[in-house]
Formats: sequence, C-alpha cells, structure tokens
Amino acid sequence: MPSSPPKLTADSHVHFLTGRLAEAAVSEEANRIAKEFGCEHSVGVVPITVAALITPKWLSRHWEIPDHATHVILPGFLEDNLDAAGDLAAPLLGLIQQTSAEVLCGPKDCRDLHAWMTGRQEAVDLSAHSIEIIAEINHAPRLSIDQVVRIANQLREQGADRIDVGCDPSRRCQTIGNYVSALVDAGHTISIDTFDGEEAGDAIRAGATLVLSVNASNRDAARHWGCEVVAIPDVPDDLSSLDETIEFLTQHNIPFRVDPILEPIGSGFTESLLRYAEVRRRYPDIEMMMGIGNLTELTDVDSAGVNFLLLGICQEQSIRSVLTTQVINWAKSSVAECDIARRLVHHAVSRGVPPKRLSDQLVTLRDPKLRPHSEAALEALADGVKDNNYRLIAQNDTIHLISAGLHLTGKDPFELFAELMRQSQADNVDASHAFYLGYEMAKANIALTLSKQYEQDQALHWGHLTVEEDSHRIKRTSRHARSPQSPNDPTNSE
Repeated sequence: MPSSPPKLTADSHVHFLTGRLAEAAVSEEANRIAKEFGCEHSVGVVPITVAALITPKWLSRHWEIPDHATHVILPGFLEDNLDAAGDLAAPLLGLIQQTSAEVLCGPKDCRDLHAWMTGRQEAVDLSAHSIEIIAEINHAPRLSIDQVVRIANQLREQGADRIDVGCDPSRRCQTIGNYVSALVDAGHTISIDTFDGEEAGDAIRAGATLVLSVNASNRDAARHWGCEVVAIPDVPDDLSSLDETIEFLTQHNIPFRVDPILEPIGSGFTESLLRYAEVRRRYPDIEMMMGIGNLTELTDVDSAGVNFLLLGICQEQSIRSVLTTQVINWAKSSVAECDIARRLVHHAVSRGVPPKRLSDQLVTLRDPKLRPHSEAALEALADGVKDNNYRLIAQNDTIHLISAGLHLTGKDPFELFAELMRQSQADNVDASHAFYLGYEMAKANIALTLSKQYEQDQALHWGHLTVEEDSHRIKRTSRHARSPQSPNDPTNSE
C-alpha cells in the first residue's frame, strides 16, 4: 500500500473511511482538505466504535466504496494490520485490487489528515552531519576497566564517535595503557585527556590517536607522540599564546586542531565565543574543536537547547568536533542531544533554512503543536459513546471525562474524580479502575500544565526521551463491568 499522500485535483473524489466515534473529527478534516484542493469528498462510517480496531478480515465484510471515488483513505492503524495479518488480509486485498480507486492508509490520528494530505508531514532526511562528537569519561582511572568499556559502549550507542579518556589530574595513572587497549579492542576511537607527557605517551602506544590538550607547557613532548593534538591557549583570553603553539606545531609537522576554550556564563562566555570567530578569521582552513561541557555542565538549565545552539555555532563556523560530557543530571543525555542537533544544524546551514519543522526529538518540554478537538467533535463523541469505558481528553485547560451518558469537565483531577464518585453511574468503580483513572488523569494534568498533547493510553511525548507505554493497561474482567481498560478494547468494537 502506498504510504505517501495522493495527488489530488479538482476532479478527485476522496472517500474517507472511519468508525462511529471519529466521524465528526474526520468530517472536519475532510472538509478542510476538499476546500484546499477544490475536490469532492465523502465520509464512510463503518459499524464499529473505534476505527483503530478495524482489521482486514472485518473490513472485507463491510467494504462499501462509492463507484465514483478516485481515492479511498483508510484509518492509519489498518496499515500495521495489513502488514501483519498474512492470509487474513487476503480478502480485503482482493477487494482493493478490484477497486478502481487508489486506496491508501492515512495517518493513525485523524487530526493529522490535513497535514498528511497536503504533504506537510513529509519526512526530512537528517542522516548527514559534519561534526564529530567526542564524549569524555571523566576521571576514568577511578573506575574499573570493565566499567569504562561499558560506559564507552553506551556513549557510542548514543552517538559518540570518539571516546575521550579523562585522566585524574591529582595523580598519574600507571595503567592508562590498559584502559586504552581495552577500549580500542572494543572498537572505539580514543583520545586521551591529560597534560602529563608520559601518561599521553602510554595512551598513544596503546592506541589513542588524539591528545587533549597542548600549549606552551607540554607542546615540546608532542614532537615524539606521532599523533594529532588539540592546541589551546596558555590562558583562555591569550590568543597570542595560541598563535605561538599553532606555529610550533606547524613547524614540526604535528597534526592538530584548535580549541580557543569556551568559558561559562559569568566568566567571559560572550568573549570566548568571539574568540572562536576570531580564530576562524585568522585561520580559515584550520581544524577546530569546541569543548561545550563548560556551558552545559555549569548552567542550571536543561542541556538540550544549550547543546543545540552551540552545535549551530559550530556548524556556521566550520568547527568540526565538539567535546562533551554528561556528569551533571540535567546534562545526562548530552551525547544523544548533540547527535540529534548536529544533523539538524547540518541540514539548516547547508540549505540556508531555519531548523524548524525538521524533527521534534529535541522538543522535550512542550509539544511542537497541539491538536484540540473542536466543540462539535467533543459533543459528538459524548453523544456517541454507548459503553461504560471512560475516555479522557485534556485540552484548553480542561479535562473531559466521557462515558455512556456521562460527560464531566474540570481543571483539577481530584475534584473531577470526586464528582465522578458522586455520580450514580460510578457506584461500582473498583480499586483497579480508580487506579487507572488516577494514572491517566495525572498524565492529563501534566499535559495541561506543560502545553503537551494528551492521548489516552499513550505516553506523553518527550522527544527522544519518550518511553512508550504498554504495561499499565488492565483488561476488563467481564463484558459489562466498568473496567480501567483502554477504550480501544476489541470488546467495544460494535
């Protein structure tokens, strides 16, 4: 089945197929689509409550499509069923082949129909990037070798290209070579973070290929290492000392990249950014690195936005490597954030477009866009529900609790549940059901507080930190009991 939206013209007639509860919402989206394309449309409501429960076998028994339809849009959940159903999908696939119309599965949420049909949900290729992520393991010698390898493997999974072995400045590690050898054997590219020449030498002989860092205090030792180094100024605001180190390394044919040192806010942050720009002006073709941990680790703010902005500066200044760490709790996902950010900024800078509507993986607090139900759709849902399972909707600062003959609204989950318990229909609410409603209303309340989209029985979306939900759904004990089960239970289908 095609997954891309159809090409509509004024001669098109689009037939949308849905269940009873989504009729109003689908009709609203269909009207918007027809108006935009100037085409005809119709909405077919099959005899099932929830469209997500439609199976290929069931639909083959209820297949009624207008003869003049040029396109048929099926509910998005059916696409997964068609892929997994095997022989059970054969009757429906046979009917589709006999239909002259183009049949497609739309998005899983009917409120996305307009965006999908107009091509505004097209995925952007974010595979390309040009910034290396160097992830530091701080004070590695204080850990066992097995611990260091395990952490390095995790950092690689999160997006790190190189593991930086952070040495202990208080004492020289006599076994640093063993750490580096173990990491190299595990397939890692290694840098060593030390000013100690002997420590650096041991690490290089074990397989390290980059030394952080050199200046006037230790650059002479770099002549014997035979590997790339990171050149830094003797003190952060002394670019003349950096110039001298660059000249020394160039004269001795030592490969290097330059880090002018990023300073934290309160210690000359803006001036340090200007130094990066000045070094790039002086040396247009030189390789550069930015150690971004001085900002992410030393600022009381979630790290995602900070990492994104710094990666954007790096992309525009052709700074092709960043050194990061994730020690403090608010920066514990910095490597993953940098991996996402470097792809977004590469796309934006290479195409000269803002990094907007490309990916929502770094939008972790609020959602990119809310999709409220219209008042008419809410009323249709409340009128259409005939079973005793509860539907929760959170939007416009209000939680809606809907069941057969029941539509309660409120801003406070505790007050809303108390009102539910006062209703005669709630006499047989059991403990498990109360637990389920409490769990879901807590999620709804969080969504309202943070301007997030709430979808019952689904995890709140936290970008790349989202953990999908499954285990909390409790199955009904009898067909007529009020259960804490999802309203999408198959026993509710007709």
